[in-house]
Amino acid sequence: MNIVVTGGAGFIGSNFVYYMLKKHPADKIICFDKLTYAGNLETLEKALTKDNFKFIRGDIADRTQVYKMFETEKPDIIVNFAAESHVDRSIENPEIFLQTNVIGTSVLLDACRKYGIDRYHQVSTDEVYGDLPLDRPDLFFTETTPLHTSSPYSSSKAGADLLVQAYQRTYKIPVTISRCSNNYGPFHFPEKLIPLMIINALSDKKLPVYGDGLNVRDWLYVEDHCAAIDIILQKGKVGEVYNIGGHNERSNIDVVKTILKELGKGEENIEYVTDRKGHDRRYAIDPTKIREELGWEPTTKFEDGIKQTVKWYLDNRDWWMGIISGDYQTYYERMYDTRVKLEFAKI
Repeated sequence: MNIVVTGGAGFIGSNFVYYMLKKHPADKIICFDKLTYAGNLETLEKALTKDNFKFIRGDIADRTQVYKMFETEKPDIIVNFAAESHVDRSIENPEIFLQTNVIGTSVLLDACRKYGIDRYHQVSTDEVYGDLPLDRPDLFFTETTPLHTSSPYSSSKAGADLLVQAYQRTYKIPVTISRCSNNYGPFHFPEKLIPLMIINALSDKKLPVYGDGLNVRDWLYVEDHCAAIDIILQKGKVGEVYNIGGHNERSNIDVVKTILKELGKGEENIEYVTDRKGHDRRYAIDPTKIREELGWEPTTKFEDGIKQTVKWYLDNRDWWMGIISGDYQTYYERMYDTRVKLEFAKI
């Protein structure tokens, strides 16, 4: 099988690349990534040594690049992780989110129409459902929960989901969609909550917490997410949406305090800052459907996953220090100079 992972140099995408290389060594994994600020080719350094892995630099919103990739690689499966995903950035500049998340998805779907595909899988988010009240712990997002977005980011992801479903109905493209809760684990970009708090705590910097810190998220260890997508690709029913949740609800302030405790740090550097515009209060996913129909359940408790994550950041300082300094953005050029197995789409 030829499996194209778009956005495979990002956080979840790179973890999925490594998961698939380990679990399915007979398959060829092709990473197609634009290498924006959140894409880090250095993350894929070990993958680049594998004979069944290939990296192509390209933009999913560029029709010429995408069609060329389909013609040369002849993918059997597309797993689309490629997305602008930071809510704060979407509030500042919504247009780039529409370009990548909506237009990019439409270009990929058009390529599937033109060249054919065994499965197109769209990686979405629980944020398309909006939020839940803190005083109703009995409420959860299900696959039938109406879409009710709060930010330009979540709106762009919801728009992409609707496009995927429309292409399945209109053009009979074999698609599936997954909507996951907040991921955490290795290679998480330092602007996100958990890595930001780990790195700031290690540097004895202030730990900025939005509003009252009581916003609740359902945390999912990234490898559990990868396993869920793998199962959907193998057993998922065409046209279906599957929610992927971790059963690990925590308030933001509790997450921060857990990290500090794990690092042996005090709480004196916690700093409450002005809340994000339209900040959702609670996300909580009901993963009953994927458990009952496909047999998937998360295996990593938050208490264990956060320990593993903190240890990873302690053991991989060079990786995140390179991001903070900006050196990671020159890695592509350094690799190009050594002519490692890279293919460069003309941009």
